[in-house]
Amino acid sequence: MHMAKTILAGTALAAALTVAPLSAAAAAQCGNNASGFGTWVQQFKMEASANGVSPAVLDRAFANVSYNRGTIRADRGQKSFKLSFDQFMQKRGGQAIISRGRTVKKNNAALFANIERRYGVPAGPLIAIWGMETGFGGFLGKEHTISAVATLAYDCRRSDYFTDQLYAALQLVSAGTLHPNAKGAAHGEIGQTQFLPRNVVRYGVDGDGNGRIDLVGSRADALASTANFLRGHGWQPGGGYQPGQVNYAAIQGWNAASVYQQAIAYIGQQIDGR
Repeated sequence: MHMAKTILAGTALAAALTVAPLSAAAAAQCGNNASGFGTWVQQFKMEASANGVSPAVLDRAFANVSYNRGTIRADRGQKSFKLSFDQFMQKRGGQAIISRGRTVKKNNAALFANIERRYGVPAGPLIAIWGMETGFGGFLGKEHTISAVATLAYDCRRSDYFTDQLYAALQLVSAGTLHPNAKGAAHGEIGQTQFLPRNVVRYGVDGDGNGRIDLVGSRADALASTANFLRGHGWQPGGGYQPGQVNYAAIQGWNAASVYQQAIAYIGQQIDGR
C-alpha cells in the first residue's frame, strides 16, 4: 500500500498551524447520501476561503476528493464496540498483542524509557494502543484521508465535529505536512497510532529528535505523540491506569468505547506487569 508521509516541522508547528474560524462552516448544507456532496464541497470551499484558508490550498486539498462510501459504512458499522470484553479481545487479537507487545517493549527499552521520563506514560498502554490501532504499524489504512474527513464533515451525523477535523487537515496541507492524496483509516486517522488531524496539530511531537514529526514513518514520533495525548488528557506520572485509578480517565480520552478503554488498560497491564 502506498502511504504518503505526514511530516510536521516541530519547531514551526505552533506558528504555522493556526486554527481557522468555524463560524461560517455551519452554513454548508449537510446530507446523508452522495447526491449533495459536490454542492457541499463548493459551499465549504467558499466558506473556508472566507475564513482565511488560501484558495490555492483548497484547490490542492480538494483536487481528488470524492464522497467516500467506505467511510460511511465504517462509521455506521462499528459493531465491535458493542461486544463483551472477552469477545472484543478475541476479535482484536488481544493475546497476540500482549505476546508481541512484551517483545516490542524489550526490544525498544530505551525508547519507552525516554518516553516515560518525558511524558510519564509507561510502555504498556502505548503498546496496547499501537497494537490495536495498526498492528504495530503494519496497516495504516487505505482510504483517501481528505475524502474521508470531508465525507464525514458533509454527513449530518457528526458534521460539526468533522468540519473541525477538516479545517485541521487543511492546516496540515497548508503547512506542507499532509499530502493531499495521503491515505489512512476510514475516519481520516493518520499514522501508526491513528491520530485525527486535529490531534496531529495539538499533540504531534518529535520523538526521535530529527527536527520533524512523522507519525507515519517514525514509531518514536507516533508513540511519543500518543504519550503526549494522554498527558494532555490528564495523565499523572506514576499513577495507575486501571478502571477507577487516576489515569483511566486519560485512556477514556483516547476512545469513547468502554470496551476499548478496558482493553487498553488490560493489555497495558499485562505488558507492563504493573
